[in-house]
Amino acid sequence: MASVLQIATKKSPDLGEYDPLTQADSDESEDDLVLNLQKNGGVKNGKSPLGEVPEPDSDAEVAEAAKPHLLEVTTEGYPSETLGGLEQKAASSMVSYVRTSVFLLTLGISMILVLLCAFLIPCPPRDLHSTWSRHLGSQGGGDLSPLELADVNGDGLRDVLLSFVMSRNGSAVGVSRPAANLVCLSGMNGSTLWSSRLPEEARDITCLKLIPGNLAETVCLVTGTYKMLSAFNATSGKAIWTLNPNYLSNGTLAAPVVVLPDLDEDGVRDLVVLAIGELQPDLCFLLVSGRTGSPLGRPVKYNIVGVGNLIGPQVYITTNGAVYILFGFGNIQAVALRDIFVQAQNRDSSPPSLQIEEPEWEKRRSINLSELIDVYSDGVELLQMVKAPDSNCSNLLITTRQGLVLLRGQNLTPYWTLSLQGLRSQPTPGYFTDDQTLDFLLQIQDGVGMKKMMVVDGDSGSVIWSYSAPCHMKETPTTSAVTSDRKSVFLFWAEGLSPASPSSGIVLGTEPPSLHHLYLLHPTFPSILLDLANTTGTVTASEVGINDLWKDAFYVTRTTGPSSEGHPAALVVSKLSLRWALMEGQMAQLQESTPKIGRGELRRFLSRIKFVEAPYEVSGC
Repeated sequence: MASVLQIATKKSPDLGEYDPLTQADSDESEDDLVLNLQKNGGVKNGKSPLGEVPEPDSDAEVAEAAKPHLLEVTTEGYPSETLGGLEQKAASSMVSYVRTSVFLLTLGISMILVLLCAFLIPCPPRDLHSTWSRHLGSQGGGDLSPLELADVNGDGLRDVLLSFVMSRNGSAVGVSRPAANLVCLSGMNGSTLWSSRLPEEARDITCLKLIPGNLAETVCLVTGTYKMLSAFNATSGKAIWTLNPNYLSNGTLAAPVVVLPDLDEDGVRDLVVLAIGELQPDLCFLLVSGRTGSPLGRPVKYNIVGVGNLIGPQVYITTNGAVYILFGFGNIQAVALRDIFVQAQNRDSSPPSLQIEEPEWEKRRSINLSELIDVYSDGVELLQMVKAPDSNCSNLLITTRQGLVLLRGQNLTPYWTLSLQGLRSQPTPGYFTDDQTLDFLLQIQDGVGMKKMMVVDGDSGSVIWSYSAPCHMKETPTTSAVTSDRKSVFLFWAEGLSPASPSSGIVLGTEPPSLHHLYLLHPTFPSILLDLANTTGTVTASEVGINDLWKDAFYVTRTTGPSSEGHPAALVVSKLSLRWALMEGQMAQLQESTPKIGRGELRRFLSRIKFVEAPYEVSGC
């Protein structure tokens, strides 16, 4: 045991004499050294991972040796792939930078392109001013109220053209006929686009393209009440040509101008006017060049025997392509355009397009082979052409003093006849039933201060809807508009309505007769009328136009206020968006329906309505 203690306390030549306190401090320092080396990655458990390192002889040598050793460990201690990782991190940072730069650059270019598109590419105009009213001052007189819709400025919205008398004083000495203005109002907001002076009151305004093709300019033909026939550029309002009144020295214009096919083969459709003699009931046809306004030959006269309203002229093109002109006094007669052209040109031949004949029509010539063809001769009041079902041709709807007659255009035989007294206004065509045959809205006088509205089935001629409404206006216009599901809404004027009594079935007025309301009838809800607008003036004309871009329809009215002695009536033109009015209109329940229609159900239905162009505006085949 003593020998063991001796060995333990024996002094080593390298470490010196053992002291417990000193040894404790030394162990603690060694632990710190090991930890520090482990942190720096150099030595683990007192051994170098790179091999044995000679021990230094002094502390200075330890310090000097430690610096290069630790530096070597820091640089050479990592393998070569660690340096590659640093290079990969640097490359990855560069790729991220490039990607971010490309993304930001692309985003910036896209924003610039969007801004350029927003400012440089014109957006389609939106009919923001869906409802407007324009006061045009005082109207100096005149019984006619021409109104026409046409897009004259190319913005996709139809504008409003009208003419009105400005003064009863003649524009020249010895001329008693009043001068008039031809005005074009913007369909967007009612502002004046242009205005032209007319030498006399206008009877009719018709705007169309006389040259085929979408790029052709729109021309407005204005027919006066005396001898004026002029063509105006619809964009500028400047006169293109005016018919020399000397060619009508023995008569005055009896009806609006009629557009014909191209007769002189100059690429422009030509015209025909009907003049009536001042001292004798002779009717005179004059062919007019659509390009220059000059006559195409001499006037052609016909002696007409008849009593009643002047009918026509209207052009009709048959299935085979034969062209006829319909006209008459209280009756309807037809003359082939070929015959008029041959006499006007004083020659025996006509263009090939005019040599076509319709056998069924030609059979109706009189025995002496007269040029006139008898079409209908029993108290004719009005004549209009309506599209035949499943065809591009037209039938003839004739209003007589006894009722309505629908003639087949192919052979002029009656399709149906409806006996009806008191019908004086022109029927309004539209689709009320689901058979895709045009039906007709009528209005007849039904006692003092009452007007009966009715819808006639175009297939059978039977009355399928009717009711009486209070209305003190002598004649009020009716119109219709076609929806995308091939239905029509019908619009008419009447005084304020209250719900019908279940026993009487008659709707009574609730307001003074001076206030008239615009009502809309939809065939899906025949027991309901929608009150869209009202006015205290007298409605003299109305037209419905279509906004193709927004699938909307707009209703334009021309009204005159009450006139007093010495104060002419005020003229007002108004425009109303139908889709907007449908949602804002008031519901008038005519009779109880089963099941009862709720306001919410009706509004949801009306919000889905879209309007389209009428497919039945044809003048033949």
